[in-house]
Amino acid sequence: MTLPALRRIALSTGVELDVAIAGDPTQPPVILLHGFPESHRTWRGILPDLARDHYVVAPDQRGFARSSKPDGVEAYAADAILADLIALADRLAIDRFTLVGHDWGGAIAWMAALARPDRVARLVIVNAPHPFLFQRALFDDPAQRAASQYIRRFRDTTIDQGLTGAGLERFFGSTFAQHVTQAIAGPDKAAYLDEWAQPGAMTAMLNWYRASGVIVPAPDEAPPRPAFLDRPFPPVTQDTLVIWGIRDRALLPALVDDLGPYVPRLTVARIDAGHFVPWEAPEAVVAAMRDWRI
Repeated sequence: MTLPALRRIALSTGVELDVAIAGDPTQPPVILLHGFPESHRTWRGILPDLARDHYVVAPDQRGFARSSKPDGVEAYAADAILADLIALADRLAIDRFTLVGHDWGGAIAWMAALARPDRVARLVIVNAPHPFLFQRALFDDPAQRAASQYIRRFRDTTIDQGLTGAGLERFFGSTFAQHVTQAIAGPDKAAYLDEWAQPGAMTAMLNWYRASGVIVPAPDEAPPRPAFLDRPFPPVTQDTLVIWGIRDRALLPALVDDLGPYVPRLTVARIDAGHFVPWEAPEAVVAAMRDWRI
């Protein structure tokens, strides 16, 4: 599907983001946050439908595609990325908005809903685990711990030097395309390879993992258990829709099972797809959003 032309927007956080914007600014605003290793293209099958009756904003987040790529791992800490989100909304004169996030975009969306309920009016999460339940699963669920070992690999900075040229082709096939049941080829593949080939892009994208405070023990490791896992955790107060591709091999469906106490105003839509459900089943994602009355 056709996406709108990107606009370059300078933010008060010191970065510039490329942003796809569609729809009437007088309509209810929706901000779409992509995850790894993607860009605004995550939403190619979803943004046009939402733009019929919403003002839709889909940035290439910091580190991705041609958006700014600050030096240093610390520049990709979640609080810096959350600050970009709020600065982008401010720059576009958006007060309260529905926030939609997939993968890492969903991680930021959970954080934004908890930290900025004054700005996030409603929340849609697509295959992104609740931060408390994810960390708990990494200690208590051997299957999820095993499925998350890729995070440890991505935190190894020695892999960056191989992610050029033919290395990007291998990365595309092993980390992205093999997890999507419909083929990604032709212009779509070329667009992603072009985005990843931008100077510093692969390191910047992987720095999201390196800056994260999530503890991922090795399968046979018994590290000290974080004290917060045995304490109360604040609830998400917004109406929340969680859309989950149930064939996700990295973030297992069990991560949705215990959301109720932490998300009291919860709706769950399970879709027969994998982790990249916006690619695999965009019509089903749109239908879930519309049924929820986005």
